[in-house]
Amino acid sequence: MKIILISDKIDKVRTLSLNSWVKSALSVLLVGIPVTAGTMLGIKIADGRWELLFDNSIAQMQSQIVLQQEEVDAGRQQVDNSLSGMTLKLAKLRSRLVRLDALGEQLTQMASLEDGEFDFSSAPGLGGPIESPLAEIANEAEIEEKVSLMFAKLEDSISSRESQLQILQSMLSDKKLKRESMVAGRPIKKGWMSSEYGMRIDPFHGKQQWHAGVDFAGRDGDDVIAVASGVVTWSGDRNGYGKMVEINHSDGYITRYAHNQENIAHLGAIVQKGDVIAQMGSSGRSTGPHVHFEVFKNGRTVDPASYIHRTYR
Repeated sequence: MKIILISDKIDKVRTLSLNSWVKSALSVLLVGIPVTAGTMLGIKIADGRWELLFDNSIAQMQSQIVLQQEEVDAGRQQVDNSLSGMTLKLAKLRSRLVRLDALGEQLTQMASLEDGEFDFSSAPGLGGPIESPLAEIANEAEIEEKVSLMFAKLEDSISSRESQLQILQSMLSDKKLKRESMVAGRPIKKGWMSSEYGMRIDPFHGKQQWHAGVDFAGRDGDDVIAVASGVVTWSGDRNGYGKMVEINHSDGYITRYAHNQENIAHLGAIVQKGDVIAQMGSSGRSTGPHVHFEVFKNGRTVDPASYIHRTYR
């Protein structure tokens, strides 16, 4: 390969002859410079795009992380709110259970039941290992399971108390029925016993005479009350008794209330223990305001004194 050199200063032409290795070097140089330049430019452009892509990827990842954190926070807040609501409901149920226990205990005491007959204060047997507090349970499903278990236990306790109250109510109703129908107590609210059952001096002729009841003295118009529940089988005047009320009770008992100023309970009326059935007076064979009180058992008079001081057990 030859290279011709022309100079303006000297009108002369020179010719250079190049060896084969020089020609190879020049060829490589001429071709390599553009390629290298292009490669460098390409790398520079690629670096810029990569940096942009990398920055965008980081931004997207950060955005996703923020969104996920917000979802986690929202979920945790929802769980906390739900847990707070369930905890409040549990507290209310427990308060109701405590009040239920207190009511049952009070009813048991009021009923004056015998020892061992009914024990409302005896709680059902409970137990089990110590469970982790709800705050330490990370899994929402575990929280729901724990709270559901607590609700189930409370429901069982409340159901047990309801059953106990039903039994107690039945016992009280039966006890009240027996108490109401049992002849016991005084036929007056105010006054005193002025004459006993048995032989006595008759106030009209001064001779010994049988007195089939007891007398309670008081004031005109004082209340005369039933000593037991029953049905009024007489309400009106009766020879020697004046205005009288007769009540038929259970177990073969009959009571009479005589010498009234006015009868309030009418024939056929159903009366309860303590109901006002008449007003004290002095009608019939009487020397002053009082109530003549008689008790019959299976058709025969008995001493009312044992029933006046009688208490239900």
